[in-house]
Amino acid sequence: MFSGGLRAAVWKAAAVVGYAVQYGCIAHCTLEYAADFIVCSGPSMEPTIHTQDVLITEKFSVMMKTVNVGDVVIARSPTNPNIFICKRVAGLEGDKVCLNPGSFIKKYRWVPRGHVWLVGDNMGNSSDSRVYGPVPYALLRSKVVFKVWPPGDSGSLRGPPQEMLQVLRTMKDTGR
Repeated sequence: MFSGGLRAAVWKAAAVVGYAVQYGCIAHCTLEYAADFIVCSGPSMEPTIHTQDVLITEKFSVMMKTVNVGDVVIARSPTNPNIFICKRVAGLEGDKVCLNPGSFIKKYRWVPRGHVWLVGDNMGNSSDSRVYGPVPYALLRSKVVFKVWPPGDSGSLRGPPQEMLQVLRTMKDTGR
């Protein structure tokens, strides 16, 4: 029915398609369940992360519930589930967090069970938990581990800015 050359070409093409499907499945599983590349936009995490920075994130910390205060995470927006946000964890369930850290008279709120408190490093230009309240843990997608772009600024993420450190210290001192 098929000549020897045609049969070999068909088998070779089938093998190439088979390998492509296998590698596609591996790539899908890796990006869906292990790690991901994220391109950020917006000023809320400046000076730590700028618009168009490319980040590598890992998903095991979220799955294993080992996210800590100070970690930078990617989450679905609580106000628009079609977009993702990049914020720093400022409080975990049971923590007491400050709603207005720059004010003389402070207002506090407890982070409810199953939620986290997210804030941007650029607190003066960030829409975060101070606006939309605690974020359900189920909306967390991944934890940022490495910045790959721009090359001159690549590496592990720097810690929070000084004013953010003060806020995080205040939250930790008054929590739990």
